[in-house]
Amino acid sequence: MKGACYCIKRALITPMFHPACSSANIDLVLLIDGSKSVRPQNFELVKQFVNQVVDSLDVSAHGTRVGLVQYSSHVRTEFALKMYEKADDIKKAVLNVEYMEKGTMMGLALKHMVENSFSEDESARKNIPRVGLVFTDGRSQDDITEWAKKAKEAGITMYAVGVGKAVEDELREIASETLDKHFFYTTDFTFINQIAENLKLNVCAEESQGEIEVKDPCACESLVEFQQATISTLEQLKTKYILLYTALVH
Repeated sequence: MKGACYCIKRALITPMFHPACSSANIDLVLLIDGSKSVRPQNFELVKQFVNQVVDSLDVSAHGTRVGLVQYSSHVRTEFALKMYEKADDIKKAVLNVEYMEKGTMMGLALKHMVENSFSEDESARKNIPRVGLVFTDGRSQDDITEWAKKAKEAGITMYAVGVGKAVEDELREIASETLDKHFFYTTDFTFINQIAENLKLNVCAEESQGEIEVKDPCACESLVEFQQATISTLEQLKTKYILLYTALVH
């Protein structure tokens, strides 16, 4: 739901309304797990997850752009950042992605992202925040340490999303600080849509310079309290005005 804030408290998810932060643009590359353990029916849920994320972004030629990479025993660019300029075109392309159904070379996928997906050849833009999102359902069959580190050294803000048998230590190693903003996990594929609701990948305008920090969806709590207090004050003033008007008339 757009304009809603979902604050994860372990298994509890509480919806609260807040104004969306979508004023800034990002280059986003998603790395999705195409290993055999995912299984075809769950891979369709992964594609729905990707499209749910796309729906939350302001995609355009000069706005946010999205690239997609699938990894298994090898790595395949499904489409580069420069490929699509409309969200609907991205979503159609995602639905047409074919499931690889092999191994889990996450380290190789991270290497591909750093060296290729965010390269000038694939039209990654200078001075635009770069965001990478890794989705996996299990343990990597190769080492991720080197390229997880290099991704962050390259200035890429990294998210890690795990499901099922995903290894928490690997996800934490991939994710940027702070972990509560960039690390997500669920036990079942049917709940990944809730993770998509909680991912706030848009970078607010005041954060577009210097160190990039993505907004914590739970930070809206203070805003909601302020809004409620303001509404209450206005209601009180309205009541006082009505009483005063009634007294003057009579």
